[in-house]
Amino acid sequence: MATKANFTAEEWSQVLGSVMMAGMAVTLSDPSGLIGLTKEGLASGSALVAAKSDPKANGLIKAVVSDFETSDGRSAARSTVQSKLAGKEASEMKGIILATLAQSAALVDTKAPDDTAGFKGWLRQISERVADASSEGGFLGFGGVQVSDAEKATLEEISKALKLTA
Repeated sequence: MATKANFTAEEWSQVLGSVMMAGMAVTLSDPSGLIGLTKEGLASGSALVAAKSDPKANGLIKAVVSDFETSDGRSAARSTVQSKLAGKEASEMKGIILATLAQSAALVDTKAPDDTAGFKGWLRQISERVADASSEGGFLGFGGVQVSDAEKATLEEISKALKLTA
């Protein structure tokens, strides 16, 4: 069972940041207005809450959730996201996020091999929750689709970055 102690401070910050980035990639693929952005942000946070009470969540996921409950953990995650994305155009961000997710996946593969499948699956689940949180298109909530083609493509890209698909 991996914990924060398995990682250097910089590595741990990257692991924490990857949790935020898993949802951000989907949000960037098809922005859905203020209400949609709020719903998608809440969906990402709800994944942390769900993992906390999930008896099947592995040790690494529990350690990440526990650290997100502290201001230091949240600051480390935000710092990672800011260091990767500060000053970038929205069109550049998705590629950077996908590369960061791939780096985080490789890091977890190396540092926490027993927890890697569960952790990477959890990151994918976070991105799916975000995609499902708000319908895209339509007008005033009517006529949209639950998950847009752009979001579906991004979910596939996330799976590839995490090496969850061939």
